Amino acid sequence: MKLIWDQEGKRLYETGVDHGVLYPQVGNQYPKGVAWNGLTSIDESPSGAEANAIWADNIKYLNLISNEEFGATINAYTYPDEFGPCDGSTTAGGGLVHLKGQTRQKFGLSYRTLLGNDELGTDYGYELHFIYGCNAAPSSKTRSTVNDSPEAAEMSWEISTTPVTVSKKDDNGKAIKPIAHLVLRSTDFDTDAKKLKLTGLENIIYGSDGTVSFVETEDSEPATGKTYYTKTGSGETEADYTVFTGSEFEQGVTYYERITSGATEARLPLPDEILTILAAA
Repeated sequence: MKLIWDQEGKRLYETGVDHGVLYPQVGNQYPKGVAWNGLTSIDESPSGAEANAIWADNIKYLNLISNEEFGATINAYTYPDEFGPCDGSTTAGGGLVHLKGQTRQKFGLSYRTLLGNDELGTDYGYELHFIYGCNAAPSSKTRSTVNDSPEAAEMSWEISTTPVTVSKKDDNGKAIKPIAHLVLRSTDFDTDAKKLKLTGLENIIYGSDGTVSFVETEDSEPATGKTYYTKTGSGETEADYTVFTGSEFEQGVTYYERITSGATEARLPLPDEILTILAAA
C-alpha cells in the first residue's frame, strides 16, 4: 500500500506539562505522592548510547554502544514542602529553621503531557511519564528586586537517575534492561477493558477518594471533633445530607456520620507492578 502523508486526524503533536506528582523514596519504594503545583517545564535529557568504534583488519569492525542514562531538568515556580529533603534541606527548632546542604533524599516523579491532533486538539489524548531513582543536584536561584515589570522567580533543578530493575519480559520475550523512565499513552487504551486498567493505574498514582456513605450515628449526644449530618432528601446523594450545626440532638431526628471507605494514598508503583496491572485479564 502506498504511503500517504498528512491525513486528517493523523497530524499529531505533543504539548504542555501538568499533573506533576512527587514521590519521596523510602527504601526502594515510593509510598506516598504529593501534588507538585507550579510546574512550567520538564526538560528530558537522556545521555549515553554513544558509539565507540572498534577497528580491525583495516576496517571499521563494529560499534560498541555505551549504556543510556536518563536525566532531566525540572522548572517550576514553587515546590511542595516534601521536596525539601530531596533538595538537601531539613528543619530544626521545631520546624522554624531550614538547614541547607544536607543529605539529599531520592524521589520518583510522574507528570502528564498532552497529545493533540488536527481534529480534536489536545482532547486527543495524553502521555503519562514515570521517573524513578531521581537525585536533584544543587541549583542556583536568582533573587531580583521588585520593579515596574515584576516577574515570579522560576526555580530549576537538574536531576540524574538510577534505573530500577525489571523482572518482566517485553512483548518479544526479551529481558528488559533496568529503566528510569516509563511512558504510557492514553490513546493505546482503546477498549473499555483497557480504559479500566488505565483508570485503575491513575487511581494508584493520584490516589482515590473512595466511596462515601452516611450511616446512623450510635452517639446519644454530639461528640467533640465529630461532624454529624441530617438527611434532607432521599439519601441517594451527598447533596441529600446537611451538616448539623446544633449543640444537642433533638428527639425524633436521625443523625448520620459520613464514612469514606476504599480511599487510597497516591503512590508510585514500580515497573513490574505496572506491567502486572496492564497484563491482568
